[in-house]
Amino acid sequence: MRRVGDFIVETLIAHGVDRLFCVPGESYLGLLDALHDRPEIDTVVCRHEGGAGFMALADARLTGRPGVVCVSRGPGACNAAIAVHTAQQDATPLILIVGQVAAGDLRRDAFQEIDYGKMFGGIAKWTAEIADPARAPETLLRAFRVATGGTPGPVVIAVPEDILTAGSDAPALAPQRSPRAAPAQGDVAALRRWLENAERPLLLAGSALESDVGRAALLRFAERWRVPVAVSFRRQDLFPNDHPLYAGAMQLANPPAQMAVMAEADPLLVVGARLGDITTQGYAFPELVRPRRRLAHIHPDANAIGTHFATDLGIISDAPEALDAIGEPDARPPDRSGWIGRLAEQRRALADRRAPEPADGLAFDRVVAALGRQLPDDAIVTLDAGAFGAPAYRAIPFRPPQRMLAPISGAMGYGVPAAVAAGLRHPGRPVVCLVGDGGLLMTGAELAVARERRLPLKVIVSENGAYGSIRLHQERLYPGRVAGTGFVNPDIEALGRAFGLEATRFERPEDLEGMREILARDTAQMIVVSSSLSAASGG
Repeated sequence: MRRVGDFIVETLIAHGVDRLFCVPGESYLGLLDALHDRPEIDTVVCRHEGGAGFMALADARLTGRPGVVCVSRGPGACNAAIAVHTAQQDATPLILIVGQVAAGDLRRDAFQEIDYGKMFGGIAKWTAEIADPARAPETLLRAFRVATGGTPGPVVIAVPEDILTAGSDAPALAPQRSPRAAPAQGDVAALRRWLENAERPLLLAGSALESDVGRAALLRFAERWRVPVAVSFRRQDLFPNDHPLYAGAMQLANPPAQMAVMAEADPLLVVGARLGDITTQGYAFPELVRPRRRLAHIHPDANAIGTHFATDLGIISDAPEALDAIGEPDARPPDRSGWIGRLAEQRRALADRRAPEPADGLAFDRVVAALGRQLPDDAIVTLDAGAFGAPAYRAIPFRPPQRMLAPISGAMGYGVPAAVAAGLRHPGRPVVCLVGDGGLLMTGAELAVARERRLPLKVIVSENGAYGSIRLHQERLYPGRVAGTGFVNPDIEALGRAFGLEATRFERPEDLEGMREILARDTAQMIVVSSSLSAASGG
């Protein structure tokens, strides 16, 4: 007998889903059984629901399709909540399927029951519960539309265990064509007039350009119009970082000198980015609520435009399509070499900044700089959250097709699962994970998947025995009163070896000479860096 679980699996396949991530639970055994005879979907069994969710998010960013993660009710869904929050913050399409208590037990406070509409209502784009087998088709139809439409994000679907095994004769749903808004001709003409005469234009690029098509359109537009490009928070792989028109990235706290130059921009063209806290430097660039410069905002989601900042020109459109619609200038743009040079000078000054040499251990800046010089052209770099990663954001000269996957939400534990997902998705490309000892111990168990699948990941661990980013803030606000930010590690090298990685420790600058050879190996490798808290730097 064909079941609702079979319908769900067939619909996932029809929508191009070829991999899902899960931690098994008795509440969705019917779905797991439906996956048994479907080799079209690679079912990746993870060790923690948070790790499974992070893998799904990384896979979504690499494919452009919704990441799919399956978890059990109650504890499983709670563990997966971090992925839902990260998907919302990162604008990444995610479908979380939760096995639910039996339909007859709903809203009776049954064992491990949660009302997911209430639980995820503030962070998911949509939550649904399939309490009637006949409602499964419309629920799946809407789930894919909501997850991918406008600003992409998370959708949560709860399916009672007995509904998964109920009969269903509904055919698998074919994908819908996504509705796309095109820019109005009058708006395109206005933008062209702005750009034809602008002396200090600046483009701020964001997540809606995160595709091969988007990156190509961005580069094409910037070179046609000679417009410098800055990228939003942790989106360094959108634009070649060694390009003369690259103006840098919006960080947690950009240097005042750099922001002073950027503040002269007019017009500011925001393309595919949401103007949130960090990208606007605490809602100070541009200025609330009426900016002191002309502001144009292009985004596929109307809700992202004019929310905090009054725009002079708001364009609801697919971002790459809008950039291409602007076309080529009719005449040579004004000479902007001085403006471009000033922005580049500030970007170089930030990239050249180095932490002081520590009395003990090895400055992680040195490790990152060595990695950046040797990074293969097709490498994928995944980063966990923490102060250790700051040098990577400012000093590695990312250039497409290189990819950088980092949590916009600042969620620790992202780096290792993201690396595993990247290794699965692109087995022929080098994958390097940068992670602190705190983040490694949060989700490092997902290296078991890397061992099972024989993924030749390169994991570089900054070991300082502390939650370094929090310690920096603690010492600034409460000098001399360290509490709750230090910890004792196990033998991390031995831990790496237990997961099948060859482990090497770097303690001195001369150890860096071995990095090239380690990166070139075709086996899984771990480099443990004896770092120093005194060498940590913000970013």
